[in-house]
Formats: sequence, structure tokens, C-alpha cells
Amino acid sequence: MPCITPGSDSMKNTHPQGSAQTLAGRITEWLTFDNMHHQWLLLAACFWVIFMFMVASKFITLTFKDPDAYSAKQEFLFLTAVPDAGKLPGEKHFPEELKPTGKVLSDSRLIQPLVYMERLELIRNVCRDEALKNLSHTAVSKFVLDRIFVCDKHKILFCQTPKVGNTQWKKVLIVLNGAFPSIEEIPENVVHDHEKNGLPRLSSFSDAEIQKRLKTYFKFFIVRDPFERLISAFKDKFVHNPRFEPWYRHEIAPGIIRKYRRNRTETRGIQFEDFVRYLGDPNHRWLDLQFGDHIIHWVTYVELCAPCEIKYSVIGHHETLEDDAPYILKEAGIDHLVSYPTIPPGITMYNKTKVERYFLGISKRDIRRLYARFEGDFKLFGYQKPDFLLN
Repeated sequence: MPCITPGSDSMKNTHPQGSAQTLAGRITEWLTFDNMHHQWLLLAACFWVIFMFMVASKFITLTFKDPDAYSAKQEFLFLTAVPDAGKLPGEKHFPEELKPTGKVLSDSRLIQPLVYMERLELIRNVCRDEALKNLSHTAVSKFVLDRIFVCDKHKILFCQTPKVGNTQWKKVLIVLNGAFPSIEEIPENVVHDHEKNGLPRLSSFSDAEIQKRLKTYFKFFIVRDPFERLISAFKDKFVHNPRFEPWYRHEIAPGIIRKYRRNRTETRGIQFEDFVRYLGDPNHRWLDLQFGDHIIHWVTYVELCAPCEIKYSVIGHHETLEDDAPYILKEAGIDHLVSYPTIPPGITMYNKTKVERYFLGISKRDIRRLYARFEGDFKLFGYQKPDFLLN
């Protein structure tokens, strides 16, 4: 047998083969590890995508639960509200007076957008405030009952608050009562003629019938910023006077001027400053008695509708009428019978510039006295105190 020495060729050829095999093994191990690493990363990425899809699906389900909702944002806020302790997670509970009157989802849960519940809750809280009692409470007198129109066929009561788009709501009720087949066919001179429009007033019923309707009917009225409403009343009755009511300019305006104009030598017709002094005078009632029911265009919402004494179903706001009108029709169960007339874009928006222009030059004392009278309206319906006019 030949002897292999360290310097022989055979010995030299054994080392390169071993090194190559070792290197190949290590490369194989590394490739296997790297492949597994990529597989794990791919698997983790797949789980992450699935998880995010589930979260997104849940959010979409909550937000668009009710396709008829007027505001997906409001719907989402309502559905994600924390339930009362001890209640089932999916169960909705309302105070007795706040139970919604319709709007049923497929899972039979009753939904009322949060904003309308908040408005009713605010009224209840302000009504309980002893410091505001004189500004928030009034007797349910004939004057109040005269403001409430009745639709017996659909069990609806509507309290009239002039200068807040009430003409259109009257048209809705006239159609519902069957006096005219559609809103478009109602002559303008008939809407406010209570002998022809077919709208009975609540005051025309017996006491027992009045109480029955107040307890069981759907009740609503509309409000707007109190000061902007007064501007609208002044323009409508003393400046433009579109329905040709001469007594405002020829009887009421002279009475206000005689009592409240400071510069007796001025011969101009009634100015907004005169109107503000009249309304802010704590002793305004003696003139109110002379003016009769014409004062409905500028007295407070409290005096018109008694919101602390009558539990209304919905309070609409003129500023959000595009949402509120369809909601009221739906809650009253009449949205399939009649539609609210089209609202021109921007017409219901609060106009701070206009308010500032009308109050320009009027003394802070007179504006503060005016606010003191209408403070109850501002607080009951959540309107911001007009500090830009008062300070």
C-alpha cells in the first residue's frame, strides 16, 4: 500500500473538497432560514391586513347603520354612547318623556338623533332653574292656545312662532287637513286667513279635549336666534310690509314713536332703535294691550308656546331647517304624505353681520334691556349670548 506523505498530491486534494461541502451546507442553511423569515413576514402581513379590514368593516357598519339618517356623524355619536350600567350592550334606554316616536331600524332599536334629545333636555334644565323662572314660565292661557294649530287627522299640534318660516308649516298642515290637495295650490291670501285655511286652533276645543290633545298628540315648533327674529319682524311689518297690513305703519308705529323716540323733532318713520326701546321697556305691556294679537310677531317664544308647561315632541331650529324639517315630518309619521317646501340655499343661516348692522348706534343700555327680556329664549333654546352687542 503506498504511503501518503504530508506533501503528496493526494493530501493536497482532500482540503478543498471538505471546505466546499461545508460552505455549501452553510449556504443551504442560510437560504432555508431566510426563506422561513420571509414566510413569517408574509404571514404577519396577511394577519395585519385581515385585522385592519375587520376594524374598517365595524366602523362602516356603525356609521352607516341607518341609510335614512340625516347625519352620519350624529348617528355614529349616538350609537357609540356609553350604555347605562346594568343594561345590555346593544339596548337603548330613554327617559320616559324622551322616547322617540318612530324611526325604527331593522333590529327594532329606536333611534333619535342626539341633537334633538339634547334640545329637549336643555329646555327641562332651564325650566328647573329658579333664577330664570320669570323668563321661562308662562300660563297656558287662551293667548297660547290661539297660537297652536291642530291636525286631528294625523294627531299633530303646531305652535306658531312668527318670523321663523311658519307660513310654510301652515301650508303643510293645510294640505294634511285636506283643505287643498297640494302646497302649490294654496293661494297666499288663504294661508293666514283662519276662516278659509281649515286650520282649527287648540283654543276652539273644550278643556277636556284640549288636555287630551296636549297629552297624546305630536307637538312641535320652530325657533331661531331671538335678535335676528326681531330684525325680521321689524323689516316685515314696518319696512316692507308684503301683505299690505297698513295698521302696522299707521297705528302701531306711531304709538311706539310717541312713547320711545328721544328726538321729538325727528320726522322719519319708525326706526329699529325705537322698536328696541319699546321691546326692552319693562312696562311694555300697556302698549301690548293696545296692539292686541299683532304683538305675536315679536313677543318671546315663552309667551307664544309655553315650552316649560307643554312637553313638546321636537323643537326645530331655523338655522338647521334643512335637516330639521324632514326629521319632524318623519317623526310625525307624515313624511310619505307631504314634503316641506324647498329651502333656498343659505336663507336660514345666522347672519351676524346683519345683526351688527341693525344694532349699530343703539345704546348698550337699550340692548342690555332687550336681552334681559329675551334671555329666557336665548337660554331655553341654546342660543349664544350676544356679547359682541352687550359689551
